Amino acid sequence: MFFTLLLLLTFAVPTVQATRDPDAVVSASDGVPIYYSVQGTGDTALVFVHCWSCDRSLWKNQVPEFSKKYRVVTIDLPGHGKSGQDRKNWSIESYGEDVKTVVTKLDLKRVVLVGSSMGGPITLEAARRMPDLVVGIVPVDTLHDVEARVPPDQLDAVVKQLQADYKPAVTGFLNQFFFGPKTPAAVKARVTAETAARPPELAVTILKAIFAYDPAPALREVKVPIRAINANLRPTNLEVNRKYAPQFNVVVMEGFGHYPMLEDPAAFNRHLAEFLQSLPRK
Repeated sequence: MFFTLLLLLTFAVPTVQATRDPDAVVSASDGVPIYYSVQGTGDTALVFVHCWSCDRSLWKNQVPEFSKKYRVVTIDLPGHGKSGQDRKNWSIESYGEDVKTVVTKLDLKRVVLVGSSMGGPITLEAARRMPDLVVGIVPVDTLHDVEARVPPDQLDAVVKQLQADYKPAVTGFLNQFFFGPKTPAAVKARVTAETAARPPELAVTILKAIFAYDPAPALREVKVPIRAINANLRPTNLEVNRKYAPQFNVVVMEGFGHYPMLEDPAAFNRHLAEFLQSLPRK
């Protein structure tokens, strides 16, 4: 059940030398500090947006590969990593604005957004705010069915379990719903440790904000190519998603879980590279 809940829920100016800023910071519209990293150079920027209870290190296997050819930006969303936690109103919309803030700060002109889990809806919100800058979106194990809704009583039950005893509850949910038969033990251990270490009240608050969001209107507005990279733990409903975005496509990584960028980096990177190469140049 928790798996279903969370999944309903990431033309730069060329420089002579590759850029590398491993720990930059900018203020969000509400003053919360947003930490981010920049590596590589190129006229296309890849902006990676992590999932709930992770941080920018989620993309550690993508940064070295793609910064050879692209400008690569990874962000710690507020409430995660080194970014600030003092925000009054948590929402997918505010996270979309955070991504735009970083893109604006860097003066990026041709952007591909890559978003894992909750990062998928966040990339939609960011794209609708930057229609002239975003040229493609890659949701990662997310946006399986934009019409699916979680019954309030089911959401309440999960929230109560997390509030009652967060660490064992979230550990159980991860082991039951988030890992596939091919998920390496090291990935399970890493994800479990990082998620269980989160401040429980903040983690639950952000989780509830995820399920308050309806991605369908933003998906309808987005006109750029979309290619999800999803696992098959939950099927992707292309028929439903294409009602809102006819250009929505998906590649499925069979047997893997919710973190394909960690579980099989080589295959994930290949799928992402193929999408990047397919994007039209204006």
